[in-house]
Amino acid sequence: MKKVSALKLSIVGFGIALNIIGAFIALNLRLPIYLDSIGTILVAFVLGPAYGVATGLCGSIVSGITFDIYSLYFAPVQILVGLLSGLMFKKGFMKGIKMPLGVFAVSIFSSFVGAIIAAFVFDGITSSGSTYIVQLLSVLGVNKVISVFIVQLLTDYCDKFVAVSLVMPVILGLPRNIKEKCVRS
Repeated sequence: MKKVSALKLSIVGFGIALNIIGAFIALNLRLPIYLDSIGTILVAFVLGPAYGVATGLCGSIVSGITFDIYSLYFAPVQILVGLLSGLMFKKGFMKGIKMPLGVFAVSIFSSFVGAIIAAFVFDGITSSGSTYIVQLLSVLGVNKVISVFIVQLLTDYCDKFVAVSLVMPVILGLPRNIKEKCVRS
């Protein structure tokens, strides 16, 4: 069994903290985006998909236990975000002109899973600010599952776009020696 370096554990811990802080801010301000995957995406870009998955899962567990029980149920979404973000980054789909396509690839799958959870477990009503949009669409006669998926896709795309836009300058600004240590350790 390979030991995980202190550097990697520190980066994962920092990513978990970013997720928790982002989720707390979005929840308390009732934002229509989630801000709970910034750390997941950062770690997935720096250390790879497996570490991104671990970061997302741990962030969901801590948020769910401390201030937002809904977060526990959406852990599969964070797992997908960590996995797909890491893979898209490795394939070059999170930089430059390809970034919107890479973000869409992550968003479409995570939105599908998130919409299933929101629609069938919570009947479309969660702690997120996007719930207001779901309720508005329902009042306008849009089917609950379809309205949840539409809102989930739009909000997930915006959320992941913001997250990647915040993370990429950090990744590009990381000193080469830190990047090399992450790969070697």
